[in-house]
Amino acid sequence: MEIKNKNMKKDFHTRLDNARTLADIFEVVKAAVQENMGTSRGGLMLGLANLGNNPQGFLGAFYPVGSNIIVMNKVPLDRIRETDPRLYKPYTFHVMLHEYLHSLGYLDEGTVRRQVYDICRDIFGEEHPATRLAQDATLFFKNLVYPDAAWKADDTKLEIVYGFDRSSASYIA
Repeated sequence: MEIKNKNMKKDFHTRLDNARTLADIFEVVKAAVQENMGTSRGGLMLGLANLGNNPQGFLGAFYPVGSNIIVMNKVPLDRIRETDPRLYKPYTFHVMLHEYLHSLGYLDEGTVRRQVYDICRDIFGEEHPATRLAQDATLFFKNLVYPDAAWKADDTKLEIVYGFDRSSASYIA
């Protein structure tokens, strides 16, 4: 079992490291959930929007129950690019995993937070940034929020990420 876990961790590290797009990261999320929970769903979309900023906390993303869309806050993504781009993939993985679990019907926040932590720990190990984010995101606030500035978004224009969920793609030949 230990060899399988080592190989699985190496595989998921490599897959996340090699991801180039949000859609690539989401494919790693879906594989992690399938591996750990034996469940999946297709047909999801991703929207990006300015959902505001608050130095004491922020909304990273949300899943409107019963919908087929995950909406991510662009503000933390922009802040990560400015402060520590190495956190971009682990942060995005962490947030997408959380919202993907909601889309699978897990609605209790406490339960989902524990599931995200458990999955990240199982596939990446304790020290991986995604696991550490799942354990305590406040440790990363300097990289996720703009300090000394709080605002609500004036324009919550939603930018759809096309080709996000590859399992629901249809092709015309």
